[in-house]
Amino acid sequence: MPSISATRLGTLVLALLAIGCHGSVGELAGRASDEWVRSYNLGPDGEIAITASNGTIDLEGYDGSTVEVRAERTARAVDDEAARELVSRIAINEEVASTRATIRTEGISGILIGVSYQVKYHVRAPHSVIARLRLTNGVISAKAFSGQLIANSTNGGVVGQDLSGRLEARSTNGEIRITMTGVPAGGVSIQTTNGRVDLALPDTVKADLSAECRNGSVTVEGLPFEAFGEQSRRIANGRLNGGGAPIEVRTTNGAVRVRSRSTEL
Repeated sequence: MPSISATRLGTLVLALLAIGCHGSVGELAGRASDEWVRSYNLGPDGEIAITASNGTIDLEGYDGSTVEVRAERTARAVDDEAARELVSRIAINEEVASTRATIRTEGISGILIGVSYQVKYHVRAPHSVIARLRLTNGVISAKAFSGQLIANSTNGGVVGQDLSGRLEARSTNGEIRITMTGVPAGGVSIQTTNGRVDLALPDTVKADLSAECRNGSVTVEGLPFEAFGEQSRRIANGRLNGGGAPIEVRTTNGAVRVRSRSTEL
């Protein structure tokens, strides 16, 4: 005789097939969620790396010494019991060393019809660590962080507020919006495909700017900009306040706007 779990799973598959033929995920009545919580003492120059899909990653810097990670796993299905079963199958894998913690959403294996699930990561990290965040189908956001940030989103954007550390932001099919309180010697590198870029900088920032787009326009607003090298509607090369740290901005299909923080979005 099959176990209760197997019987329940068989019923769930039949129900999902029916939903797939006659309904939509938006009509699913069942919902369940839980939390996965971890903390890591990585020390200065340690790394937190998160790779995920179908959700979000939110990063916040703070003056502590421990990286805190909280993941909210949520599933929708035909009823609450089926949703709870799905949540229990959303796997999160972690690999921890003395100076690095790697977290991956493994997701749910097998063919899923007429259900949905997502994982939302909330991360608090000391400014001394390096954060490597990679997400498919969702938005990466970061605020008040002065550590090094490497953010890569596919089918989603990257949003940063009050950042001051070395930054590498990449997006495919999504916009990138970044507000910096300062630009470190390591500089800023932003690239996106099929999305616009909005980069806000302090009026006093000293930087060498190289901005370019293929289909769109490049504008520099409210900042002391001394042009040099190639210039056009789609290319802007120049110095901000006499030059300094490198800032590189590239997009294929979308506009690039580099502006003062005091200029309206």
